[in-house]
Amino acid sequence: MEELILRQIVILFVLSILVVLVCHRFRLPSIVGFLLTGVLCGPSALGLVPNEEVVDIMAEAGVAFLMFSIGMELSSRELVRLKRPLLLGGSAQLLLTVGMVFLLSFWWSGVRLAIVYGCMVTLSSTAIVLSLLQQKGQTESPQGRVCLAVLIFQDLAIVPMVLMFPLLGGDMALDYQSMALAVGKGLLVIGAILAFGKFVLPRVMFSVVSVRSRELMYMTVLGLCLAVALLTSQVGLSLALGAFLAGLMLAESEYSLNTLESIMPFKEVFSSIFFISVGMLLDVRFFASHIFLVLLCAAAIVLVKIAAVLPAIRLLRYSMRTALLTGFSLAQVGEFSFVLARSALGFELISNEAYQIFLAASILTMVLTPFLLDAAPRVAGFVLRKPSGNTALAAMDDETPDAAGYEEKGIVRDGRLLKDHLIIIGFGIGGQLLARGAKKSGIPYIISEMNTDTVARFRDTEPIRHGDASFPLVLEHLGVPTARTLAILISDPAGGRAIISNARAMNPALHIVVRTRFLSRINSYIELGANEVIPEEFETSLEIFARVLNHYLVPRQTIDSYIVSIRRENYGMQRQLDMGGAIMESLPNLQLSAFTVEPGCALDGRTLGDVGLRRRYGLTAAGVRRGESIDNSPRADTRLEAGDVVFVLATAEALAQASALFCAPAPAEDAEAGVQA
Repeated sequence: MEELILRQIVILFVLSILVVLVCHRFRLPSIVGFLLTGVLCGPSALGLVPNEEVVDIMAEAGVAFLMFSIGMELSSRELVRLKRPLLLGGSAQLLLTVGMVFLLSFWWSGVRLAIVYGCMVTLSSTAIVLSLLQQKGQTESPQGRVCLAVLIFQDLAIVPMVLMFPLLGGDMALDYQSMALAVGKGLLVIGAILAFGKFVLPRVMFSVVSVRSRELMYMTVLGLCLAVALLTSQVGLSLALGAFLAGLMLAESEYSLNTLESIMPFKEVFSSIFFISVGMLLDVRFFASHIFLVLLCAAAIVLVKIAAVLPAIRLLRYSMRTALLTGFSLAQVGEFSFVLARSALGFELISNEAYQIFLAASILTMVLTPFLLDAAPRVAGFVLRKPSGNTALAAMDDETPDAAGYEEKGIVRDGRLLKDHLIIIGFGIGGQLLARGAKKSGIPYIISEMNTDTVARFRDTEPIRHGDASFPLVLEHLGVPTARTLAILISDPAGGRAIISNARAMNPALHIVVRTRFLSRINSYIELGANEVIPEEFETSLEIFARVLNHYLVPRQTIDSYIVSIRRENYGMQRQLDMGGAIMESLPNLQLSAFTVEPGCALDGRTLGDVGLRRRYGLTAAGVRRGESIDNSPRADTRLEAGDVVFVLATAEALAQASALFCAPAPAEDAEAGVQA
C-alpha cells in the first residue's frame, strides 16, 4: 500500500514537471499546467492515479497552507480595516450572484434547483485567486484587498449553505434551534481560536524559539496550522478558514517571519497538488460529447459573476476600474463548490448529468482565470478609455468636500487649483511621509486615494479625495494641468501606467515620479512619460549597502560616491535606448538641488568667491534664499549665512562630493572615530 502511494506521488510529480515545462514554452501559467496534469492523470484519461483519496488529502493540505500564508501576511488590525468590504461587499456579491442565477434558471428548473445552482456558482476559488494575486504582486492593491475580503466572507457563508442543502432535499426538517446552535458553535470556536492566539500562543512560541531547534519550529508551525484547520472543519467551517485564522494568530507574533519561512515550501508543493486534484475530477469523454453545452455554461457563469461583482464593489465606493478588475478575478467557480455539488447529488437535488456539466464548466472557468486576470487591465482600459463625465465623476467619493473645502489648505482659490502644487497618488506609508514633508516645507499638495477607509480616516486632517486617478477627469479635478509634480505611490502597475499616460498628455511640463517594485519596469514607465522611477528592490538594496558600510565606519563621502556610481550604472543601463544599433546616451546629468547652510559649516560667513564653488567643486549657485527673499542671481561677493538655502546646479557626482560643505562639523568623538577608521 505504501509503495502504491509513493508510486502515485512520483507519477504526479514527474508528469507535472513535463506538462509545466511545455506550458512554459507556450507562455501558459503554471496553474494551467497543473490542471492539465490532473486531467491526464485522471481516471477518464490515462488513469495513472487510481487512488484519488490520497491526492484529495494532499490537495486539502495545499489549500490550508495557502490560506495560512495569506493570514501570515495580514494582522488583526488590517483585518478589522477590511470589515466593510468583507461584510458589505461579500454579502452583496453573494446575494446578487444567487439572485441572478435564480432568475436565469428557476423558470426551467424550479425554485429549489435555482437556489442550489446559485449557491454553487456564487463561490470563487480562494486558492487560484490568491495564488495568482501573489504571483503578480497585487495582494496589496485595491482589487487584491477586496478579493481577499469577499473570499473570506464566502468561506464563512459555507456553513449556512451546507445546512440548507439537506433542507432543500427534504431530508431534514427546518429547525431554527439547530441552525442557531450550529452558527453559535462556529462563532464560539472562532472566538476561542483568536483568544488562544492572543493569550496562550505567544508563550508557546517563546518556549519553542528558546530551544533554538529548527525542527521543533517546523513541527510546531505545521501542527498549529493543521490542528486549527481540523478544528474548524469539525464544526462545519472550512479547512481553509481554520488555516487562515491560524496564520492570523501567528502574524501578531514577533516570530512571524521565521514561521512564514518554515511554511512556504510546503505551501508551494501542496497547493500545486490541489490544482492537479481539481483536474482529475474532469471526465474527458463527457466533456467531449457535451462540449458546446459546457462552453455555454462556462461563459454564462463568468458573465454572471462579473455582472454580480460590479455593483457589489461599486457599493463600497471603489472605482469602476477596481470593480472590473475584481469581477474578472472572482469570475471562476470555487473549489468548495465541488463539495456543494456532491452534496446536491447525494440529496438527489441535481442529476448526474447536471453534476458533470457543472463540474466541467467549473474547471473550465478555473483554467480561464489566469487569462482573465491578464486581460482585466486591458478590458478596463478599453471600457474606461473615453469615460463620460458622469462615469469619471462616479470614481470620486460623493462625500468628498468640494473645492472650497481645500481653500484653507492653500490648494484651491476661487474654485481653481493653485499652480505648482504636488499631487500624491496613494496614501500608504510612502504617501503619508511625502505629505508630511510637503506640509513642513510649505508645499501645497493634494492626495488621491482609492481606499475609502483611508479617506475617511484622514479626511479631517489632510486634503484627500477618494477617486481613481486613471480617469482623465479625476486628474483634472486634482489639478494636473497646473501642477508641478505628480508622485505615484500605488501598487497597481496597470493603474500606474494609465495615470502616467493621461497625466503626461494633460501637462507636458509635469514632473512625474513613480514608485515601482522592480528595476525591470523602469523602461516602460519612462517610455510613457515618467521623469523618475524609483524601484523599491534597488533602493532598498542601496540603503542596506549604505548602512552596512557605515557600520564598518567607512566615511560617509565614500559611501555617497559609491551609491552615486551604482545608481548611474544601473539606472543608466535601464534607460539606454537602441537607436539604429547605437547606444544614445543622454546629455550630462545636471541636477538642481537645494542645500541649507548649517551653522559652523565651511560656507558659514564666507562669500561665494572665497569658497570657489564653481572653480574648486564644480557647483554653480543658481540662487540663494534668505528668509522670505530670494536672490536669483548671486554674485561672487554674496556672503552666505547660517540658515540660507542655496540652490545649486551640478552633476550628481559633484553634489555628492561637495555636500559636506553645507553640513556642520561632526562632534569630536565622531571625528576621532572617522580618523581611526
